[in-house]
Amino acid sequence: MPDRTLKFLAAVALGIGLATPLTPALAQDKTITVFAAASMKNALDDVDAAFTKSTSIKVVASYAASSALIKQIENGAPADVFISADLDWMDYGAQHKLIKDDTRINLLGNRLVLIAPKDSKIGNVTIAPGFDLAKLVGDGRIVTADVRAVPVGKYAKAALEQLGAWAAAEPKFAMTENVRAALTLVARGEAPLGIVYETDAKVEPNVKIVGTFPADSHPPIVYPVALTVNAKPEAARYLTFLRSGAAKAVFEAYGFTFLLRPTS
Repeated sequence: MPDRTLKFLAAVALGIGLATPLTPALAQDKTITVFAAASMKNALDDVDAAFTKSTSIKVVASYAASSALIKQIENGAPADVFISADLDWMDYGAQHKLIKDDTRINLLGNRLVLIAPKDSKIGNVTIAPGFDLAKLVGDGRIVTADVRAVPVGKYAKAALEQLGAWAAAEPKFAMTENVRAALTLVARGEAPLGIVYETDAKVEPNVKIVGTFPADSHPPIVYPVALTVNAKPEAARYLTFLRSGAAKAVFEAYGFTFLLRPTS
């Protein structure tokens, strides 16, 4: 075989050898990891699908209590974006230098509601000062996420304290690891009452909203978002997409309040 031909084949083989290993690396570069509050799952899954369709960047989302997620990030979990269901845990991230402060925005709002199984005999109740939650639940249990750490539980306790109902109701509470776990217990009829976000109740057909907590009975429900300190460059595009009109339409369809003016 002529020397020239051998050189050509060698060059082709080298080219193939160099090109092949790059493919998985490039694919990996186009994946970002988002740690988001459990209550965002349905809406954010749809937003992520739209983002991937628009950019070809895959999103791997992990949903849990905001308190658990930021502690995982603190312990080295590889997240690019953190979305909390309250300001406190995002503040924690800032104080411990886990997020990029200059990327932080307040993205969404929500409402706190009292739910019951869809076939419950409990009808609509007015939640106001003097509201007797302990009497309403009787011998049953009220479920919500951990009132000491998880945002929805903290909002629930603050509201009940403000309304003068916490002291009597506290012994009747059962705590879950996150808001979706509380939602599931009520949906299955394993708890007669639960306190969750309005958006959670709207995606679960086996529960009904029996009351809405006054907005001024608890701190404003705000979902801040920020890039982590180790975020990939692609994550900046994701943050931009979250502020878009397309994302706004999805979030509002699920019942969230969009707190920003859309960028596009």
